[in-house]
Amino acid sequence: HLLQHRSKGFAKSHSVVNGAATETSSKNGVAVQPQRFTFSPEPTIEEIRRMQAEFTDERDWNQFHQPRNLLLAMVGEVGEVSELFQWRGEVADGLPDWTEAEREQLAHELSDVFIYLVELAEKCRVDLPQAVLRKMALNRLKYPASKVHGSAKKYTEYKD
Repeated sequence: HLLQHRSKGFAKSHSVVNGAATETSSKNGVAVQPQRFTFSPEPTIEEIRRMQAEFTDERDWNQFHQPRNLLLAMVGEVGEVSELFQWRGEVADGLPDWTEAEREQLAHELSDVFIYLVELAEKCRVDLPQAVLRKMALNRLKYPASKVHGSAKKYTEYKD
């Protein structure tokens, strides 16, 4: 899908791939830095948790979905994601050299990883959205932009 918006001399194009949008802009025909990729607002993580819980309950799979088993299943799915990137060398943002079938396979495998992650967090009683907020606050302290800008060093390698 491709959507177009015009305002104040800007033309914006929105590409929709796998339900999510990326946006590029042009001002008077000159390309402007593309906007960041964004996820669609729905479903929420809580809605995904509920859908997976219902799916699991309907199949009586909770007996198998203990934290250790979910972790190992998730690691297996991460391996499947890795296989899609194996032997390709560096891959550009947006996967411009990938076929639609390859992108769809990646979407399936990333979804499997995410579903297992959400279910593992549920079983371990970790509120992922809140945990992410706390972790990002810690990362800001560990990696102050003024010290780490443009560097990939680990926080233990920085000197005050």
